[in-house]
Amino acid sequence: MLFRALWIPAPRLILSGACFAGVTLACAAASKEVALDVGHSTATQGAISARGVPEFEYNLALAREVAAALERAGLRVRLIGAAGDIEDLASRPRAALGSDFFISIHHDSIKERLLERWQHEGESRRYNDRVAGFSLFVSRENPRLAQSLACARAIGRMLREKGFTPSRYHADPVLGESREFADEPNGVHYFDRLAVARHAGMPALLFEAGVIVNRDEELRMRDPAVRQAIADALAQGIRQCLN
Repeated sequence: MLFRALWIPAPRLILSGACFAGVTLACAAASKEVALDVGHSTATQGAISARGVPEFEYNLALAREVAAALERAGLRVRLIGAAGDIEDLASRPRAALGSDFFISIHHDSIKERLLERWQHEGESRRYNDRVAGFSLFVSRENPRLAQSLACARAIGRMLREKGFTPSRYHADPVLGESREFADEPNGVHYFDRLAVARHAGMPALLFEAGVIVNRDEELRMRDPAVRQAIADALAQGIRQCLN
């Protein structure tokens, strides 16, 4: 398939930096660890893009970009689910125990009944070009809700500053699931029963980077420059809220 292969840079997961007198921000950042969860798995691959690529491939590519950006920002990283072998959702936040923050990386779709058909490379594929943008989700059942929400807001602000637009369709009763906004301008929703957030003992959220059943947005999510900009926004937002 023409668009099948995703370029995935090799991760460097742990940054070992020196803290020294007078550089308190750098020292504070270096002491923080982010648990970075790759959404879905090789067996349960998530949404299928408009060109037939499983969501897991997009999640893994972006997560590795985010890991590198977090390290550049002076944060330590614990990558979870990169081997694609974690099926139990509750085991993902358990694997993050001891970290300061948990974020699960995903790419979005829309309700099955709203997908249309088109032909791509001789195959019938499903798409919907009416929805686009990023979304962030926090759970009110997370014991660290205030900080979860602060981090989600910071990430949303950074993404908007870099030119990304939040998707509002999740709040729509027809297109989405009537997900209540926690912070509408920054694309943050409440999703109380969200397993990876409610089971986490640390501040946690789920991030939908873009809608891969949208044919134009799928191509943007494949662009290394776009992935880099998303990763930098996440790293800057996370560092800001953790400090």
